[in-house]
Order: sequence, then C-alpha cells, then structure tokens
Amino acid sequence: MDSAARDKTQPALPTGSSCPGLEWPEQERAEQLARGAALKWASGIFYRPEQLARLGQYRNREVQRTCSLEARIKSVVQSYLEGVKTGVWQLAQALEAVQGAREALGQARGLLRDMAEAAQTLEPLREQVVEHKQLQALSQLLPRLRAVPAAVAHTQTLIDAQRLLEAYVSLRELEQLQEETCVPLGGLELPVFEGLGPLAEALGQAVEAAAGAAGQLARENPALLVAAVRVAEVDAGCTTSLEQAPRDWRQRCLRALQQGLERVHFGTSLQPGPGELAKWLEALRVALPAELAMAEALVAPCCPPHYKVVQLWAHTLHGGLRRCLQQLLEGPELEEADTFTLLHWVLHVYQGPEMMGSLELGPEADVSDLEPLLTLENIEQLEATFVAKVQAKVAQWLQKALDGEVVEWGREQEPDTDLSGFYHSPLPAIVLQILEENIRVTRIVSVSLEQRVHGMALSELSAFLRSFTDALIRFSRDHLRGEAVVPHYVPYLLATLNHQLALSSSVSVLQPKWVVPGVLAPVEAELDKLQKRICRLVLEALLAELQPLFAALPSRRWLSSPELLDDVCKRTARFCQNFQHVRNPAVQLLLVEAERTVVLQYLSALMQGRLVCRGADERTQAAERMQHDAAQLQELFLGLGLEESVQCVPVLLALKELLNLRDPTLLGLEVAGLRQQFPDVSEDHVSALLDLRGDVSREQRLAALSSLRAGPQPSPQAGRRALFSLVPTPAPSLASCFPSGSCA
Repeated sequence: MDSAARDKTQPALPTGSSCPGLEWPEQERAEQLARGAALKWASGIFYRPEQLARLGQYRNREVQRTCSLEARIKSVVQSYLEGVKTGVWQLAQALEAVQGAREALGQARGLLRDMAEAAQTLEPLREQVVEHKQLQALSQLLPRLRAVPAAVAHTQTLIDAQRLLEAYVSLRELEQLQEETCVPLGGLELPVFEGLGPLAEALGQAVEAAAGAAGQLARENPALLVAAVRVAEVDAGCTTSLEQAPRDWRQRCLRALQQGLERVHFGTSLQPGPGELAKWLEALRVALPAELAMAEALVAPCCPPHYKVVQLWAHTLHGGLRRCLQQLLEGPELEEADTFTLLHWVLHVYQGPEMMGSLELGPEADVSDLEPLLTLENIEQLEATFVAKVQAKVAQWLQKALDGEVVEWGREQEPDTDLSGFYHSPLPAIVLQILEENIRVTRIVSVSLEQRVHGMALSELSAFLRSFTDALIRFSRDHLRGEAVVPHYVPYLLATLNHQLALSSSVSVLQPKWVVPGVLAPVEAELDKLQKRICRLVLEALLAELQPLFAALPSRRWLSSPELLDDVCKRTARFCQNFQHVRNPAVQLLLVEAERTVVLQYLSALMQGRLVCRGADERTQAAERMQHDAAQLQELFLGLGLEESVQCVPVLLALKELLNLRDPTLLGLEVAGLRQQFPDVSEDHVSALLDLRGDVSREQRLAALSSLRAGPQPSPQAGRRALFSLVPTPAPSLASCFPSGSCA
C-alpha cells in the first residue's frame, strides 16, 4: 500500500488536534521536536546554493526511508492482530470448559447430599458395630481383667516387702493391660484400673525412700538401693500411649538422695544451740570427709555413672552446710568465741587438707567451682561482731586491772619492787598481754581480722591511758584535799612512772610487720601526756614541801646563816631518795625537773622584794650567800646523779655577779650579759633584782633597763629551756614605775 492509499484508510486530523476525548501532550512535544530537528537539518544542508541541486536526491532517499518504516509498522501490526485473534479463541474455549465444570459440580453436590442422607440412616448400624468390637475385645481380655485386683494387691505386697524390681514388673504388666484395654475401648477407663495410680505412687514413694536412705542402704542393704535406682532408670526409658503425667522417677530419686543427705547432717534437730557451735563444727569436720569417702566407695558403685555420685555428694553437702550457716547468721547474734571458731573453720579448716582440700578427694568431686560458704558481706559482719564483743571485754578487763591498781595506791606499804630495786607492778604486763594475745590469736584467721583487732587494741590502749591519767588526777586531788589518807603518795606516783616506762618500751610488740610507720603515734602521744602528768604531780608534791622554807628567803637570817638552804637541801635529798626506784631515763627527767623546780623557787623568792641590801657589805654578803647556795645545790644534785651540764644552778652565779657589781654605772653591761645567757629575763625581773641591791638610782635603773631593750638579740641555743618566764614578779611600786615599764 502506497502513501495515498494509506491516507484514505486513516481519517485526516487538523494540525495540532488530537483524538476526541484524548490528550497527548507527549505526541505534540515529539512532533515539535521532530519538526525543529528537521528544520535545523534542512537549514544546515541547504545553507549554501550549490547544495540545492541535490534536493531531488534527498527527497528520493527520504521517500525510500519512509516506505521502509511503513512496511515494518504494518508487519508489527499484523503480528499483533493475529495474537489478539488467538487469545479471543482461547477465551471462548475456556468459557465453554468453565460452564461444563459448573454443571459437573452441581451434579456432584446433589450426589453428596443424597449420600449424607443415606449415611444418617446407617449411623445406628455403625454404633452397633463399635459396641460389637468392644464387647468382642472385652470378651477376649475378660480373664485377664478378672485377675487385675489380685495383681494390684500382689504388687502392693511386693512394695511393702521392698521387692521393688518385682513390684515394678507387675506394675508395668498391669499398665500394659490397661493400654491394651484402652485402645479398643476408644480411651474408655475401666473401674478395675482405678487402683493403678495410687499403686504407682506407692512404688515411687518406696523408690524415694530407698534413695533418701542411700548412705545407710549402701552399708547395710545395697541390693535394695540398686533396685530402687534401676526402677527409676528403667521407668525413665518407658513410654505409654495413655495420656498420663510423666512420673519422672529419676529426678525424684536424685532429689531424694540430696534431701536424705541434708537431713542426715543438717536436719533441724541437729542445728547447734548456744555454745555448741564449736562441737558441731568439729563433728562436721569428721563426718563430711567420711561421708564423701563412703559415697565414693559404696554408693557410687550402686548408681549409674551419669549420676556422678561423688560430685552430687560434695555439692549437696556444701549447699546444705551453706544454707545452714546462713540460717545460723540470721538467728541470734553469736558470741565472740563462736564467731572466732566459725571464721577460722570456714576460712581454714573447711578448705584445708582435712576436708575439701584433701588429696584423697578425687577430681570427680569437682569442688573447684563451689561457692564460698560465707559471702564477703557475711565475713565482714562476723569480723565486726567479733571485734565489737572483744572490744567490750577488753575494755572491761582493762578497767578491772586499773581498778585493782588504784586500790593498791592506798596501801600502807610501799610499792613492790623487783630484784633490781625498782618499783614494780604487773599492770603493764597484764595490759600488754591482754592486747597482744587478742591480736596474736586473730592471725590464724585472716589479715583483715588482725587489722581490725589491732586497731581496736590501739584504741583501747589509748582509752586506758586516758583513764589511767584521770585516775591519777583523782588520786592526787583526794590526797591534797585530805579526803583520802595515802601514806606513800609519792612512791606510788613514782611507781606509775615506771608503769609508763614499761608500756612505752613494750608497746612495739603491738606493731605487726604489715603496720605502716606512725600507727602508734596516738598511743605514744598518750604515753607522753601520762609521763608529763606524773612528773607534774611529783613536782607539785616537792613544791608543797619546799614552799614553806622558801617563804623565809631572802632575809637577814639567810644572809648570816646557811640553815635555810640546808633545810631545803635536806628535804630535797630526802624527797629524791625515792627516785632511785625509778628506771632510766625517767629518773634523769625527774632530777632535771626537781632541780629546775628548786631553782625556780629560789628565783621566785628573790623576786618578792623581801630584802633590800643596806650597803655594799650586805650586797657582798648576799652575793657570797648566793654563790654558796649555788655550790650547795650543785653538789646536792651531782650527788643525786644529775649531770652538771643540764643544771639550772648557774643562773644563781649570774645573779651573784649582778649583786656584787661595785660600779652601778656598769649595770647596763651586766644586764645585757644576763639577757644573752637567759633570753626570757624581763624588765620586771631585772627591776626586782635592782631593788634587791638597794643602791640603784632612778637614772641608773632607767639606763640598765634601756640596755636590756636596746641590747643585741640573744643567740639561739638548741635545747634552751624557759626559766625566768616561769618566775612570777610582784607588782612594781609607784616609785619604780617608768614610762616604758610594764606598768606604764
């Protein structure tokens, strides 16, 4: 078909129009693009005039291309129309087949309706057939069914006689008969089999009872234990067509083994009462290893290997003991002895070679993954309880020892002495023994408990030292007030100083190797306070004896006679005689403080202004008296054992020079020298000494005091102790007040 004929077959459409009711924007866009492309191509081809001559050739070629495209389109359309024709024919065939199937289904539905009506008429016949079959089966099984009650009674007799294997065989025969009867009867239960359930339960209980007494049966009647285990194992492999709950005798048997084992060793009647914990734990230490050995030797051969009897025994005993200890901790609080025993037993005995750590316990026990008997919280709770109770008893013991020592202080006899002649008392040894034994005994339990008890011991020792100091203060107060008659007051004070020395020298035994340095610092501080308090009380007693003697010094009598100081030396020597019963270095400390006390009293007497020299002769006489007194005191304390280098007597020689100075104008130099030797000398002290001279004018006093203030600062000396700062001075008179003085 040419293009003219094709144009006739298709209606012509105006340019830019589309089919009625249809919109083809893509077609219009395609035509526009095609026309644009054609115009672009034509304008490019025919842009030059010489190319217009080839216009005919281009037209012919485009006509040929158009004809080729039309032929291909026609072929495609023809193929498509043939496929549509074939599809229409197939649809017609399918319609005929569907209509035939519909007719056949209608006929089948009618036939089925007729067959259902016929089946309903045959239902009574079917029921009669079923009943006939059941009666036929019952008639065949009737002889065996008649024997069921007797078989049940016989099986019960076998169970009562502990013939478990025979009883199980009889029970299985009865259950098989029940299955054979139930199948033809369509699951109908006959009343004759109602006793099988209780019978099976009775046999299960007999198996449980035998397993619960496995330890006893393994020794006395292993055959019964083997029979019980075999019954449980055989029943675990049996299946039944009846809808019954599984008996699970194997698990019941294992559970009975565990419960029986716990009941034997950890029953309620076996729980320890107050004070019986140590005996109970000792019994377990013997019984549990014997139980494990018996399980390995006797029970394990009676059970299958998968029971893992030794492991089961070890884990059951461990779990029962763990629960028993937890119940014990939840009950009343344990006493300190039971607490200590329990901690030591759990941490050392139970894990030791006598029990779970025994080399005889084979790997089949598998004790490596056992949980600890006590948790860390339980151990901490027990340790805290133990320390609290021990602390209360230690405090009670120490207080009792202190009360006994205080009673000794009021005796009419002097303190006891040791072989060396030193005052002695068992109190320090008792105190240290109480504390050291409590620390030492906890080392066998754990380091943490030892640390807790060590801290408690140091705390109680510090508290004891404070109580000791308070008791000394009350003892001294009652004696000085006259409320209590103490014949040997000073000797017992000196004896307590020996107690302090004994504690100081022996307190290191309370310091284990693991303790960091300085942990004893609080105790040492309390010991230092105690020593100072004792020395103070001793010196107060010495001062009470010397003060009446120093009340008459200086005086005219003192200038003319050495009797006053002789009395001082005699009383001091008599007082210090008891120092020979005090151990070093405390005796040196007492001598130093006693000598210093005597010198301070001497200086205090000089500062009171009781004597004013009337002339040069009296000043010379006073200076000589001070020199003689210094020599006498120095000789006294040298005789008592005090070294000259630590004595304070040289201050009297320095004051002697101040009194013996002939030229008052040189007092400033002498005062400056005194300041260099004794930095704590004050203007009031110097003024009191100048008053003692009696020849110092107002201007000379002012010059001397000015030199004291303007002089060079004294050079620091290591170990220099206060002297003048402890000497009180009387209030200066109005005639001696200066603008720069202390009363200005």
